[in-house]
Amino acid sequence: MSKPLVAIPADFKDINGSNWHCVLDQYVNATLKVAGAMPVLIPALETGADIDAVLDRVDGVVISGSPSNVHPSLYGVEATESHGPFDPARDATSLPLIRRAIERGVPLLAICRGIQELNVALGGTLATEIQDQPGNWDHRKPPTEDRDAAYAIRQLVNIRQGSCIARYLGTEGSIQINSLHRQAISTIAPRLQAEALAEDGTVEAVSVIDAKGFAVGVQWHPEYWAESDAPSRALFEAFGAAAREYAASKAVKP
Repeated sequence: MSKPLVAIPADFKDINGSNWHCVLDQYVNATLKVAGAMPVLIPALETGADIDAVLDRVDGVVISGSPSNVHPSLYGVEATESHGPFDPARDATSLPLIRRAIERGVPLLAICRGIQELNVALGGTLATEIQDQPGNWDHRKPPTEDRDAAYAIRQLVNIRQGSCIARYLGTEGSIQINSLHRQAISTIAPRLQAEALAEDGTVEAVSVIDAKGFAVGVQWHPEYWAESDAPSRALFEAFGAAAREYAASKAVKP
């Protein structure tokens, strides 16, 4: 059986004066090597994207992390410099893709910026510069050029008993993760439930309450250590299994 196809929406970037649609390699590699799926990069289009044409052809969706943030106007907040940087083309592609994937039951894994997009797409809000809030831990990326050190597994999260994440990871209680962010969920969307919390109460994982299948988001970066860290691998393997099951279900339909 062919590998399932997994859509990954791109960022829209200016690189040396040229416009690029691009995705960080670590998401592509984890999808290919651990989920066992073939990644398909979806261009970031402010207008003209045919979301259903994409979802007709793929068996899963990964919403990746990114240096950019969801524009605050999309969750009813006035934009300030601290909310940036922004990527309107990514917003215009990812948010409708998330909503339709959920409606159609296409397996969805949202990571870092992705969990924030998932929350906004379903009616939630975000908080920025959370490290400045009383009692909050500093979740930001450490100031180092060593990527392995920057993405080191260094933070504890508590997994909700009986949650989707607990089932996919094969564990309940606490796990160590690598969460790198300065924005986070503020008001959780009505259709989402918190699946894992950091020790300071920051929402680190969610699931879609009424989802037809796999539909979860994590604030941490399982893609970076997916080949070597057991919880990271388990999450991508579970997503890959859901994509294969979805592909098989399409194959048997008349």
